[in-house]
Amino acid sequence: MARDFTSVGVIGLGTMGAGIVEVFARNGIDVVAVEIDDAGVEHGKQVLGGSTGRALARGKMTQEEHDALHARVRFTTSLDDLADCQLVVEAVPEHLDLKKEVLSRVDKVVGPDAVLATNTSSLPVTEIAVATSDPKRVVGMHFFNPAPVLQFVEVIRTVVTADDVFEDVKALAERIGKRPVVVGDKAGFIANALLFGYLNHAVSMVESHYATREDLDAAMRFGCGYPMGPLQLLDLIGLDTAYEILDTMYKQGRDRLHAPSPIIKQMVSAGLLGRKSGRGFYTYAEPGSPQVVADARTPTGGVPSGVTLRPVASVGVVGSGTMATGIIEVFARAGFPVTFVARSDEKVAAVVTSLGRSCARAVEKGRMTAEEADALLGRVAGATGREALADADLVVEAIAEDLEVKQDLFRDLDRICKPGAVLATTTSSLPVIDCAKVTSRPEDVVGMHFFNPAQVMKLVEVVHTVSTAPDVVATVQDLCARVGKVAVTCGDRSGFIVNALLFPYLNDAVKMLAANYATADDIDTAMKTGCGLPMGPFELLDVVGLDVSLAIQRELYLEFREPGFAPAPLLEHLVTAGYLGRKTGRGFRTHA
Repeated sequence: MARDFTSVGVIGLGTMGAGIVEVFARNGIDVVAVEIDDAGVEHGKQVLGGSTGRALARGKMTQEEHDALHARVRFTTSLDDLADCQLVVEAVPEHLDLKKEVLSRVDKVVGPDAVLATNTSSLPVTEIAVATSDPKRVVGMHFFNPAPVLQFVEVIRTVVTADDVFEDVKALAERIGKRPVVVGDKAGFIANALLFGYLNHAVSMVESHYATREDLDAAMRFGCGYPMGPLQLLDLIGLDTAYEILDTMYKQGRDRLHAPSPIIKQMVSAGLLGRKSGRGFYTYAEPGSPQVVADARTPTGGVPSGVTLRPVASVGVVGSGTMATGIIEVFARAGFPVTFVARSDEKVAAVVTSLGRSCARAVEKGRMTAEEADALLGRVAGATGREALADADLVVEAIAEDLEVKQDLFRDLDRICKPGAVLATTTSSLPVIDCAKVTSRPEDVVGMHFFNPAQVMKLVEVVHTVSTAPDVVATVQDLCARVGKVAVTCGDRSGFIVNALLFPYLNDAVKMLAANYATADDIDTAMKTGCGLPMGPFELLDVVGLDVSLAIQRELYLEFREPGFAPAPLLEHLVTAGYLGRKTGRGFRTHA
């Protein structure tokens, strides 16, 4: 007979534990909330009261519901008060010995049919289970922070977990409004196994001064639609917790990508734990506050001392594809006269037609007036000869992602364009310096990587080579702001910021699928509901195109020589078979 969970115990009343208490109490379940001492109990009460108080103030809960929720919770410092609970969830700090000790003690208090659950995010559930007298009744129940908000729960089944225990816990997760995904007892489970490799990689970028913390976070928020940047997220999770998770995952899997970046351990040793300590990668108004305050590393946002911006009054664009057309519209919308060059009169006409349709849609939706649309189109002139770019202050190339083709173009631009003109490439993967070196003015060449569709996506990666002049970088950064874009700056390295962080994570997801650890649906669910990402990895791979993804991953592997970046064999096999995603009707899923 299935268990009817009417009374649940929660041990540990930090942010996560108090959140779990709220989840159960919100759903009509009596909760015994346990902490080690009175101070811990008081902190737990404050966390719970703060969360429910905010819900009440925002109208998400009535006063009656608020009072009923609190009436269901009994706080205590004694484990003996858990005796009548049918389920006990431990949410104590992420230390194996501590979790084993806690569940071992609870095992002696509760009844023989009670279920014991650990909220560990990375530790082996099996090792925790064998510290009890009956490992069959132990299961992992990994909530995500903030527990009252995020729907996802990983239910971890060990090799000894009883079938009825597993089924009852899964049913309970559904009953309290969560979306449970069942996984095996492997370090990091689904979400953390994919998430923390990405976070660790972001830390290494900061550690090597490849990009600033602000630019890394902005890149992933505006380039991928992530709710938080990686360093903001690490500060929220806690750097001590992140270190423990990475260290555990590395010890179990020996994947170098999970070896904690040294700076994480140094920051933990210094007490820089993130929001909870008031300082981590960012500085906060006070411990526990979400408010970021300026510190010594906060950028001023102005033009660097001694640098004078180059004048940009007119723009040239080379190309007639989707990206080129979007870039033309971005500059023309911002008031710049734009001259674009296409290979034929037909392609020139196609670009003008596409711009006209885009403007008509904008007028129809009230985003611009008919007069503004006419003015925008009036600022655009097409040509088939590159000599039309002779007077442009900035020329942006958006042609095929082929190095030889781009180099031929840059040789020609070097001949045609006036001295001091900024020459920009929109390449997403090729070395910018390889375009710059074929010109007589490599100091004028910069990467200006827009994201598709350029009219909509806010991010532009400004990529400087070892030769790019500081005034060119500053000019392009300023220009991005003038056209309503968010500029992030980085060095000339494969993948720049976004692709270098995004595609290894996607590659890891493919490896997880190939190992039969979880289904594509479960992995997508984990990353969307557990981490708040707009798309799961397999949804995104099918949209991007498996061939494009494979090409980028190969570039990253060749650049960094990191074994963990080697393209997943399953990805290569699918591309070989012609299963490229939505564009061919089949990728990781079949599309109509």
